[in-house]
Amino acid sequence: MKIAISSDHGGNRLRHEIMDLLSELGFAYEDFGPDSDESVDYPDFAAPVAQGVASGEFDRGILICGTGIGMSIAANKVKGVRCALVHDVFSAKATREHNNSNILAMGERVIGPGLAREIASTWLGTSFEGGRHERRVAKLTELEG
Repeated sequence: MKIAISSDHGGNRLRHEIMDLLSELGFAYEDFGPDSDESVDYPDFAAPVAQGVASGEFDRGILICGTGIGMSIAANKVKGVRCALVHDVFSAKATREHNNSNILAMGERVIGPGLAREIASTWLGTSFEGGRHERRVAKLTELEG
């Protein structure tokens, strides 16, 4: 599985923590920055991850900002993206099993690195259940037009 990852300035430290986790778990990933803690605009860093996942270049993506809200809104503007903002392990598992989310968003100012690692590990290790959920995900795709 190939992962695209990015953050804005508000999620920079947590992004590095999650990149360490990806390496530990043996996942290939591409980091889309930013390279510093200077203020940046989150849509500029969400877009390449969302576009890469939507195009199939990447299997999944991870986005981090201060709250995760801005990144998730930006990512969900891209057709084919199902980005879930998650701050607990139960939701990380559910959004993969039921929604087949392909991008995970988290907020560095909301959760700590230990919980973020657990969320990301759970999300990466959980498969889509399919079945009755396929019909619902198909309806999400229909909403995209």
